Amino acid sequence: MKRMKYSVALFLVFSLAIFIGNSFAENRQGAITLGPHVGGYIFEGNQSINSDPVYGLGLGVNLTERLGVEGVFDWVDTDSKSSDRKPYVKTSLYRVDGLYHFKVDANEDLVPYLSVGAGAINLNYNDGESDTDLIANYGGGIKYFITKSLAARGEIRHIMDLEDDVYNNLIYTFGLTYLIGGKEKEVAPPPAPALVQAAPSPLDSDGDGVTDNLDQCPGTPLGVSVDSMGCPLDSDKDGVYDYLDKCPGTPTGVKVDSDGCPLDSDGDGVYDSKDKCPGTPKGTPVDADGCPKDSDGDGVYDNMDKCPGTPKGVPVDSSGCPLDSDGDGVFDYLDKCPDTPKGIQVDAIGCPVPIKEKVSIDLKVEFEFDSAIVKNVYHEDIEKVANFLKAYPGTTAEIEGHTDNVGTDKYNLKLSQKRADGVMKHLVSKGIDPARMRAVGYGESRPIADNNTKEGRDRNRRVVAGISAIVTK
Repeated sequence: MKRMKYSVALFLVFSLAIFIGNSFAENRQGAITLGPHVGGYIFEGNQSINSDPVYGLGLGVNLTERLGVEGVFDWVDTDSKSSDRKPYVKTSLYRVDGLYHFKVDANEDLVPYLSVGAGAINLNYNDGESDTDLIANYGGGIKYFITKSLAARGEIRHIMDLEDDVYNNLIYTFGLTYLIGGKEKEVAPPPAPALVQAAPSPLDSDGDGVTDNLDQCPGTPLGVSVDSMGCPLDSDKDGVYDYLDKCPGTPTGVKVDSDGCPLDSDGDGVYDSKDKCPGTPKGTPVDADGCPKDSDGDGVYDNMDKCPGTPKGVPVDSSGCPLDSDGDGVFDYLDKCPDTPKGIQVDAIGCPVPIKEKVSIDLKVEFEFDSAIVKNVYHEDIEKVANFLKAYPGTTAEIEGHTDNVGTDKYNLKLSQKRADGVMKHLVSKGIDPARMRAVGYGESRPIADNNTKEGRDRNRRVVAGISAIVTK
């Protein structure tokens, strides 16, 4: 049964491609579409959910005659086959689909289409449990236009439920599509018959000695010398005619302004054609090449250099000051201990001041219900732990994941492991070697608060880690 339903879906989708055409009259560009429908939804056998009727509504817009976008909501009221479920399962599907329409030359009222999209499926069981998964889908169908604004519609599509295990479902529907507004297709009028006229005598409207049929520069002012094509002369080839050129004799290839004079865009007194540093701020002293002076040769011009006199060869920032990569107050070229963690006290050569003490840090990250996503509010805490592990490379960490008692033990154990793994991945992304860490999920076995209250369950959905060491800093 499983193989047969997907074969039917694929056969319908790919068979629609043979109907490709150039245009069609009824599927109007810009129209809003409203599409109620009913049909059937078939769940894959290993989901243990009965197949039942589906009811839905689509709302979309035709971007062009061919392309459309449609949002769809579908509802299935069914029940579970599984012995550990209570009878009914209320299923909601939310999709956004793209549609591509074709034309059947023999019948313009018949418009087949292909579709692909994505969305979510929500399964609500009457025991209070709810699952929401991402879905992807593809399929096709046919619209038959009864009037210019109303079409009967049938379609079938393959729904892929993208949970840990992919479930392959099938949905087939029948309904109507109603078009609101849109651009009516215009019918081009037949071409007017060509009129044969006698050729007029050649004219020279601007009186430059070149007839209009040969004149490539009509409207030349009277008295201006022109070439054989009727265009004013441009002796220096700068694009400005001689009668308008205030700087005749400009060298070939030099850009000029509307008066034919060489450009000096930054106003530094050096023409753009010779200026090696265009865009110099006005008032900045420049050399013969038009470049601002850089007295210490660090690549930052004097007018922007906040640290003049930097030794040659020392890397600097955009302000001309030597780099201090670890932010310890000692420039890199003087720093004997680069990459010192932020906040660590250093000596004159940038090395940490030795201090013997016990150091420790704790981490606690709480999660939303049935979620392993680390919320942004905890990113700063994770950053602090990463900096601690960098500062004390001899330390290791065990990252513990926990849940509340909602759900099965097996599911909660898996969810707690995901939470611990998620925090560990954040630490790895901060540069911490995964060999120094161990992520362990304990499920619901180690509560720290009463699971019978919302506040207690909120506290129990957590990841914790404690790290300490006796070190010499």
